Order: sequence, then C-alpha cells, then structure tokens
Amino acid sequence: MRAKELKKELKNLVTNKIPVFIWGSPGIGKSSIVRDLAKELEFEFIDLRLTLMDPTDLKGIPFFDAQKKEAIWAKPNFLPSDEESKGILFLDEINSAPPSVQASAYQLILDRRVGDYELPKGWSIVAAGNNESDRGVVYRMPSPLANRFVHIDMEVSFDDWKSWAYQKGVDSSIIAFLNYKQDMLFNFDPNSNQKAFASPRSWEYVDKILKSNPSQNSLSELISGAVGEREAMEFLGFKKVLHRLPDIEDIFEEKVTKIDDDPEVLFALISSLISHLKKDPSQKNIDTLIKFSHSLPSEFAVMLIKDMQESFDIQNSKEWDNWVERFSYLL
Repeated sequence: MRAKELKKELKNLVTNKIPVFIWGSPGIGKSSIVRDLAKELEFEFIDLRLTLMDPTDLKGIPFFDAQKKEAIWAKPNFLPSDEESKGILFLDEINSAPPSVQASAYQLILDRRVGDYELPKGWSIVAAGNNESDRGVVYRMPSPLANRFVHIDMEVSFDDWKSWAYQKGVDSSIIAFLNYKQDMLFNFDPNSNQKAFASPRSWEYVDKILKSNPSQNSLSELISGAVGEREAMEFLGFKKVLHRLPDIEDIFEEKVTKIDDDPEVLFALISSLISHLKKDPSQKNIDTLIKFSHSLPSEFAVMLIKDMQESFDIQNSKEWDNWVERFSYLL
C-alpha cells in the first residue's frame, strides 16, 4: 500500500482502536507516517524501540508492598497514565526484539495491559517491523500475537514522497534529481554488503547535509555515506546543471522568454519553480506559472501542472481554460 493510502486507512483504524502492524523495508518512512498522523489528529505520540528494551522495561519491576503483603509491579514511567489522554503508542521494530521482549508486548497488545498497568482508553497501538526477507535481525512473531493485528505492507511511491518533500521543504535539487532518476529514491539490496543505500530516510539526511553548509571538499564523502557512492556521484553531477537555470524570480516577473531544453535542466527547473511557489502561493504567481508552462515542452508542461495540482487550487486561475484548451489531449 502506498504511503498516501496507508495514512488514510491508518487514520480510520487508529480512531477505532484497531491494532495495526506496518511491514516494510528499512528507511521507507514507516515511523514518519505514524508520527505525522498523530500530529494531524492532535494525539500524543510515544515511540518505543523494542529492540533496545528488556522484558522488565515494559512489565515494570516487582516490589513488595509491606502493607498489603503482596508483590506489586512498578509500571514504567514512559507509558501514558492520564486516563483522559489520547495518543498512539508506536511499537517499532517489534519483530526484531528478542522473544522475551515480544512476550511482554504480547500482553500489552492483546489485553491493553501489562503487569498492573492498563493502557488508557484513548490510546491506540500501532506496530512496525522490517520484512523477514530484508536480512535484518528478525524473530518470527508468535501466531496468536500476529493474529491480533491488521497487517499492511507499505511500498515506496515516488509521487507520494515528492508531495511530502515539497511540503517539508526538501532541497529542490534533491527533488529534481529523484524526479529525473526515480529508481534512486530507494534501491535497498538485502544481498549487498554496502553500508549506505538510498532510501527516503537517507535522502532526508542528504537534505540536512546540504543545509548544514558542509565543506565542498567533504561533500562527496558525506553524501556517499548517506546514500551510497554511485548515487552520490550521480546526484552531484546533476547539481552541476543548476547553474544553467534561469533566475527563478525573473520567471515569476515574466522576464524569461527562452528555456534550455536539456531534460536535466527542465527537471531541475520544475522542482525549483514549485519550491518557490510554496513560499509565495499568491494567485498572481499561480497565474504566471500556468502561463509560463506554455513555453515548456509539452511533457514538462504537464509535469509542472500536475505538481501544482498537488498543493494549489489552479482551476480557478484565469489562465486555466487556455491551458486546458492546449494540453487537454495529454491529460
């Protein structure tokens, strides 16, 4: 299931307190989707990495109550306790946790309680884990535990990632490059011994690297350490065409009449235009960009408009009818 569809269905399952297990390869954004959903719903969000826990971390530590003359479990303070609160308890890497830890999580998921602790009614449980075929350290989940989840396989979609990247302000050169080389968004090979590989998460690291003003002497090595050497070399080679872009401000001021028809330049241009429009989505800028699209090769004109439709209301533009009249046969 694609990220956009997953988030929509996850919202329904979470609000109805149905436990969900999200399966997918490492680095594709499983935890980000759940975190973003919690923010959208204005829920609290607790992320528990079960691979880092011992069984007693969930169950708590027993101690003797002298007054009651019985053993009592001291619940962990990281679990929610406010009965009026609402939130998502995210159990990440659950199938990578040792069986003893899974056993502790088992009771929490099945009965919404563990030891003397009970999960507040307003909280939902979402779990995630890597595929067993990804060569990570995984343990087979007990059938009764697996049967308590709705299982969803998450797949990587470039279009969904692109929408997210524009929304988060990812460097336009990264969006442009991956638009040009979509197969490099995610190329995890479980049989490879390469330490770094391209994934939505590692490209987010590249964005942070670029925004940290690194030394030019170290840039290649840093990006290689995030997404792999071949991907880094191709990305940096792609960035070299950016100097051939016209001034973006000049385009919005309708001062540009001629565009370089090199596909690499056009991919970079479209991403730069959308990123600029995100900063100032005025009706004037929307009208100007639709009008400007007529100067692009037809396939790139359609690409620009489709990207605009993801975030902006363009059908009320005074330029829209003219655009449809010219390009409707391509839609």
